[in-house]
Amino acid sequence: MALTELEIRHAKPKEKPYSKPDGNSLSLLIEPNGSKGWRFRYRFSGKPRMMSLGTYPIVSLTEARQKRDEAKKLVFAGINPCEIRKEQKRAKNNALANTFESIAREWYSKRQDRWSEGYRKDMMSAFEKDIFPYIGHRPIKEIKPLELLAVLSKLEERGATEKLRKVRQRCGEVWKYAIITGRAEYNPAPDLASAMKPHQRKHYAHLSVSQLPAFLYSLDGYMGNQMLKAALHLLIISGVRPGELRNATWDEINLEHAIWEIPAERMKMKRPHIVPLSTQAVLILKQIYPISGHYPNVFPGRDLRDKPINETTLNRLIKRIGYGGKATGHGFRHTMSTILHEQGYNTAWIETQLAHVDKNSIRGTYNHAQYLDGRREMLQWYADYMDKLEKEGVVC
Repeated sequence: MALTELEIRHAKPKEKPYSKPDGNSLSLLIEPNGSKGWRFRYRFSGKPRMMSLGTYPIVSLTEARQKRDEAKKLVFAGINPCEIRKEQKRAKNNALANTFESIAREWYSKRQDRWSEGYRKDMMSAFEKDIFPYIGHRPIKEIKPLELLAVLSKLEERGATEKLRKVRQRCGEVWKYAIITGRAEYNPAPDLASAMKPHQRKHYAHLSVSQLPAFLYSLDGYMGNQMLKAALHLLIISGVRPGELRNATWDEINLEHAIWEIPAERMKMKRPHIVPLSTQAVLILKQIYPISGHYPNVFPGRDLRDKPINETTLNRLIKRIGYGGKATGHGFRHTMSTILHEQGYNTAWIETQLAHVDKNSIRGTYNHAQYLDGRREMLQWYADYMDKLEKEGVVC
């Protein structure tokens, strides 16, 4: 007689396991501990077989019958359903074991004794910060040359050319290992040495960490236009581009939630960008709101109040305090990137904050609010660090 849901729910455990048949080779096994498991019994190649179909109530009576029917169709077609399940499990385990990250760690574990402790640490740190966040989860066999090129290009854009060379070589070693162990057929890394063209870009003058305390001290002592002084402070601790800052409007800023939402049309990548605001950034904006809050622009021009400050204004201020040719507004992005990477912050957080994210990076569809909590924590640390440099001149 077929089982009912009510009968199953009220079935009590006994001292020994026992079964309640549902019919058509399906039964429910009740264990002494109270667990209830579905069992499908069949014959294959003349031998009796048994297959588990899950536990109740995770698998309902209706679902168990459906699974039973599917298995019976396989048996009728001359296919052992238990072997199909084993094959599916093997395929799943192989997929998990054959990601770039899993193979890279396996390769690393077999070779790490050949290297010094410092070299081992630097190598794995490079993988964890610059490679794994982007392609670590991908099956190594499916990674295309252009996909690896996009990841390595991020190192090139940071100006880390020596690190780029080493990381590309080590990626090539991982692919060689994958080929030898039968988990890949092609190594894209060597070909990228010639495929990657030198990145032609303007190199903006920027300060090193050791130069920051003196610069911040000079900026703090500047007694001229306090609106421009505030703008430069905000630029330094937010990591935005100078154009994004000077064109900021008050309707983009939510001081209550400490968020600055820059619309897509004002971004280089033409995607909206969310900037979490540190407590210092919020304070700066609150201090200037009584001055410019009744204008559309956060930083209106001196003569044309309906227009933002001129694109050269911040660099003129930098020159005025004695750092002409040594620093630029845009250069503070480079300084931020260097410091945050040296502090070990997640590369994906940094690249997202600097709005370097492109449509093929950071796993899946781009989300302009991505890594918001992590970036908020990171920017708060950076603003606190700038305060420390200014007040104590400490470089750590």
